[in-house]
Amino acid sequence: MASWKLSELPLTIDLETKKVLKNLPSAHAALAELKGVASTIPNQNILINTLGLQEAKDSSAIENIITTHDDLYKSGLNLDSFKSLNAKEVQNYILALKKGFRSISQSGLLTNKIIMQIQQVLEDNKAGFRKLPGTALKNSVTGDTIYTPPQDHEDILRLMANLEKYINDIELCDYDPLIKMGVIHFQFESIHPFYDGNGRTGRIINILYLILQKLQSLPVLYLSSYIIKHKSDYYRLLQKVRDENLWEDWILFMITGVEETARETIDLIIKIKDLMLNYKHHLRANYKFYSQELLNNLFKHPYTKIEFVVKDVGVSRLTAANYLNKLADDKMLRKEKLGTGNYYINEQLFELLTKR
Repeated sequence: MASWKLSELPLTIDLETKKVLKNLPSAHAALAELKGVASTIPNQNILINTLGLQEAKDSSAIENIITTHDDLYKSGLNLDSFKSLNAKEVQNYILALKKGFRSISQSGLLTNKIIMQIQQVLEDNKAGFRKLPGTALKNSVTGDTIYTPPQDHEDILRLMANLEKYINDIELCDYDPLIKMGVIHFQFESIHPFYDGNGRTGRIINILYLILQKLQSLPVLYLSSYIIKHKSDYYRLLQKVRDENLWEDWILFMITGVEETARETIDLIIKIKDLMLNYKHHLRANYKFYSQELLNNLFKHPYTKIEFVVKDVGVSRLTAANYLNKLADDKMLRKEKLGTGNYYINEQLFELLTKR
């Protein structure tokens, strides 16, 4: 294990084995179906926000940054009376994800500059790539060193420049994008270029790469829940590549994760869409103040407040309060008090997202 050294890409071995090729079509079919289903939600921000919140929670949980759904959603309300350090870190993840999505949408590339910007938002610092030696990945139980990433700053710069080229230059390697995603994820996590935030940055890179490859249009396919379910396999298979050059099992693990997560996300989006339709019909039939903007407000985040309705619907504070209070009186929302403010919960949307 000590003699293994991280090499530049592309790899010199063939990863397109019979097993791998056999598993690709169903994963691609699931991705195509997800892309189609996601496009049926007219307001893209609804999916980016609701699914992004869940991904931020799951991805942070892998790094033992634990927050409850309630704390996470409260932190999104920006209420001065509520402060949670962990929820703030999770909110940073959402901001980093959106920044990355905007950047690749504008440039059509996933560069090291964008990767550093993502990590900067995640960690709220400008440390950049590691300059000092001493970083090692340790077993959380025993404290034993499992893997020592490159220590020299020049090596990190060289490997990250090579990874940037591998991500963006299709001439360098013509593997199927899902195979390449698995290679990119392994390479990034093995370079471990930052002092902190490598795992979460790497998981954001996964979805951004799928978008770059036109396999998705929106950042809605997140592997963090799959990694949580199979956390020991995830770390074991990463290390198997380093110890024994066993790439096939790692690539199969990632392809399976893409397919399973895509199918789960399809199911969730369909349920969100159905719930939105139910709300729409009920609001239109029973409330003179129904508008598409109000409906969007109630679904882009499980929790809302008067200020958000004022901004989204374009009404006065008094009018917004009347709308929300009426919906709470009629059990369409649940009204809660926090400090000097009120917030309103779309309980059915909350249930969909938290019971995933």
